[in-house]
Amino acid sequence: MRKRTTLARISLALIGTALLTTASAAPKKVTGYGSLGVVDGKSGGTYTLALGDSPQSLFYYGAIDNNLGLISQQLFDGLVEFNFATYKIEPALAESWTVSPDGKTYTFKLRQGVKWSDGQTFDADDVIFTYKNLIMNPDAKAGDPANFKLDGKDITISKVNQYTVKFTLPRPAPAFLLQQRYFIVPKHKLVKYTPEGGAKSSDINNAWPGNTAASEIVGTGPFKFQSYTTGQKVSLVRNPNYWKVDAKGQKLPYLDKLEFLIIRDPQAQMAQFLAGNLDQLNSSGAQFPDLKQKEVSGSPIKVGRFTALFGSPPFIAYNFDAKDPELAKVFSDVRFRQALQKAVNRNRIIDSVYNGLASQPGCGVAPANKAFYTNCSTLLGKFDLAAANRALDAMGLSKRNSAGTRLLPSGKALEFDLTYGTDSAVYPPIATILQNDFAKAGVKVNLKGILSSKLISTGQSGDWEAILGAFGDQPDPELRRPIWQPGGSLYYWHRSTQPAKDGDPANTARMAAWEKDIYEIFNQAAVTTDPVKRRALYTKWQLLFAKNLPVTPIAKPENIGAVSSKYGNYIYNLGVIPGYNPVPLIYQK
Repeated sequence: MRKRTTLARISLALIGTALLTTASAAPKKVTGYGSLGVVDGKSGGTYTLALGDSPQSLFYYGAIDNNLGLISQQLFDGLVEFNFATYKIEPALAESWTVSPDGKTYTFKLRQGVKWSDGQTFDADDVIFTYKNLIMNPDAKAGDPANFKLDGKDITISKVNQYTVKFTLPRPAPAFLLQQRYFIVPKHKLVKYTPEGGAKSSDINNAWPGNTAASEIVGTGPFKFQSYTTGQKVSLVRNPNYWKVDAKGQKLPYLDKLEFLIIRDPQAQMAQFLAGNLDQLNSSGAQFPDLKQKEVSGSPIKVGRFTALFGSPPFIAYNFDAKDPELAKVFSDVRFRQALQKAVNRNRIIDSVYNGLASQPGCGVAPANKAFYTNCSTLLGKFDLAAANRALDAMGLSKRNSAGTRLLPSGKALEFDLTYGTDSAVYPPIATILQNDFAKAGVKVNLKGILSSKLISTGQSGDWEAILGAFGDQPDPELRRPIWQPGGSLYYWHRSTQPAKDGDPANTARMAAWEKDIYEIFNQAAVTTDPVKRRALYTKWQLLFAKNLPVTPIAKPENIGAVSSKYGNYIYNLGVIPGYNPVPLIYQK
């Protein structure tokens, strides 16, 4: 099975293959966010956030670790970045770019005058080094080499001059530009961990352990590393060399210091926020009433609701390759998945778990994604236990035991474990609702709780029967190809469709007919440059998704965020989304 790629953590959006040029001068002036309430601030202050666990290391490409990602996005930049208001791509370390008419050559002109936080000059050598030794390195734990092969052929990167780099693709790839939000890291500090410095390619995973001196960890981002106390906190301080300024020309970030307190339990995070020990809390609808009541009662906080494209909607997946062959056969039968989704009471979950702060889900695409969303609610249908029971009867699962549980053909009870995250504010109540309603359809569910941070690795292991999980929505479905294309590295509900090893093709022989259709749709969309045709392909995919339910979507939560009223310019922080970092604009009033 292929290793998990960081493509699952990076967003893409559609561009054409016509010549594109975007330019700006260094330093970059940050403007255009007035609609989000952003104003010019003042310098000073410390801002405190929560981390859900201790980072495994301090080197982003050496560990797949969301907590490390939250820190890293404050330390490093990519070639391009998102506009907070429009989700469109803007210049970052690359001040402009061109795309050849055939869509196969991307040339990035780098921003001159950018310095690393230790004062060294940033240039093309750093970009080439990062891509060749980290991102394209198959031995880097959090590299993304699979994303730099198209049809089995390599994408190459070359240096044109000190401030220009060029990517050459074997074929057009309409979503390629938005992949280039990978963090660029300093060659002069990391070359000793690579073959260029005499090390093995796998040694890069040993870079920057938790006890690394602050002087060794340098970046171009708004903050620089100061200290790390395992199990307690990570401290960052203002990077005086940061290359962005506000509309008035004042240097960013406004804040002097950024601190991350390591607090694992969501309820403990909320308690610390209300006690004033955290300045920001990314929350959920489950916590919204309490937070809003505190705000109305005079607590010095502001609570906001943000309907955004990003976010991780929950779903339930069934293991098509479950160890119990009878369960595997039932789970692989689309009639079973269609029947049980009629027992998913989405309205109740939206009302009682999210306090109404969620909407009906999409089918792999967020409803807010105007470029690609297709309404699949009619095919998903409504909550109807009677219909669920009739559908299961029609499958030949009409016999029940004395407890009312349906019997499999062997005579065993139709029951399975549902794995979910116990440390989540929403997974436990969703799991309980599903358990109760599925029981009314004669299906027994045994709840099996684990830490939310273990859900993806558990899914990839195959050692589960059903799982309650979530994947983030992104602007372009190509970004989620490893998740939604059968055979993808994160298509873990049908792992037998995955290649036997890296470089092998997907196992199409194990795919159902509808999976083969989706497989081909993603292959076509990956090379189709016409946006109208791409939308049509992804519409077909969403309709196939709704009908066949590779997973069963549950709801699309709103983003709920709270901030201390001491601070201005708060925009909901979406977590590990490289190229989307509002923190430099936050200021202490």
